[in-house]
Amino acid sequence: MGKNSNHLSEAGLRKVRDVLVRHVESGAVPGVVALIGQGDATHVEAVGTMRHEGGAPMARDTIFRMASTSKPVTVAAAMVLLDECRLRLDDLVETWLPELANRQVLKRIDGPLDDTVPARRPITVRDVLTSTFGLGMDITALGTPIMTAIIENGLTPDLPQPMPEPDEWLRRLGTLPLMHQPGERWQYHIASDLLGVLVARVTGRPFEEFLRERVLAPLGMADTGFHVPADKIDRLPALYAPDPQTGEFHVWDESADGRWSRPPAFPGGGGGLVSTADDYHAYFRMLLNGGTHGGERVLSRPAVQLMTTNRLTAEQTAARETLARDSVHLSYGQGQHGGWGFGMAVRTYRGDYAPTGQFGWDGGSGTSTYADPENGITGLLLTQVGMTVPNSARLIHDFWTTVYQALDA
Repeated sequence: MGKNSNHLSEAGLRKVRDVLVRHVESGAVPGVVALIGQGDATHVEAVGTMRHEGGAPMARDTIFRMASTSKPVTVAAAMVLLDECRLRLDDLVETWLPELANRQVLKRIDGPLDDTVPARRPITVRDVLTSTFGLGMDITALGTPIMTAIIENGLTPDLPQPMPEPDEWLRRLGTLPLMHQPGERWQYHIASDLLGVLVARVTGRPFEEFLRERVLAPLGMADTGFHVPADKIDRLPALYAPDPQTGEFHVWDESADGRWSRPPAFPGGGGGLVSTADDYHAYFRMLLNGGTHGGERVLSRPAVQLMTTNRLTAEQTAARETLARDSVHLSYGQGQHGGWGFGMAVRTYRGDYAPTGQFGWDGGSGTSTYADPENGITGLLLTQVGMTVPNSARLIHDFWTTVYQALDA
């Protein structure tokens, strides 16, 4: 589907491997699996070990916690429903999510929770798909009553307590006011979790079950899901969250008896998936192929085009860019470059080596997954080091820098 015939050079791919090895040998990350796909060619590197102190080597089939790179994959379940006319973009979500009817909206983002005005209009499916329904994780608003309430209600992952099951999660969400008017402001994360609840309500089936049947299974993504079965748990590395002050490696999640060793109460579309390099390659290659995989259609071409086109207005984009630019010291440069489609970023300006139109996302567990229609390539960089320190973000940056140099006209 690429507009030109740039291909990956052998020398360039050696340079990619060299940079991966350098990061692992420095001790910054214990191990990494990287995949670069172009057309029918797939290049995979597995470097280092599953644990900080050594252990089994990283392998092509190592299973990783995908964190926020779950968002681009789980949104496909909603696109199936749009394709089948079981959902419409401007349907009101309260049809299926009555807990979100009659919203109140904060007068000020940092105001008390009862200082509100009525929402100007109800929340639509489009608002949820574009992450503009009115609530989200806003690191510029930490410490405000609304962000404190979101955290105290267990509405986000990464807390000591797991999120409650979907109906209870939605009940708690419905007790809170919105931060912004529906459709007004792009906000991160919560919309992706809400989308899973919406899909489950529309279909009358658990979100994971519908996602598996209609997206994961047709793509052969057998190692992707919201937990790791016991017979595969040895393929899941420990996840580390190094100390931000000392850099000392701390285990945030063990494999055996860890968070992903059993089905969760809440299958989080925003960050709950585990997967492998080859599974994710199948998904992003399907998007590059306009919705088909192995001759079978998974999504319609217009659905893919809609997902992977910037949906934000100039005003919303300006706010998103400000958030990225002013938080670059917290994100270590991840997640920048403009726009947002459905469940994923879409580059609207050239801020690094990647061209505009590249789409995908990064994850706080040290994952990066993008596809580039201009060059017809997919790239995946998977580690087990969380972004409490810049180690994995720097590796991700260097990976993409070398991938784009490897494109030999």
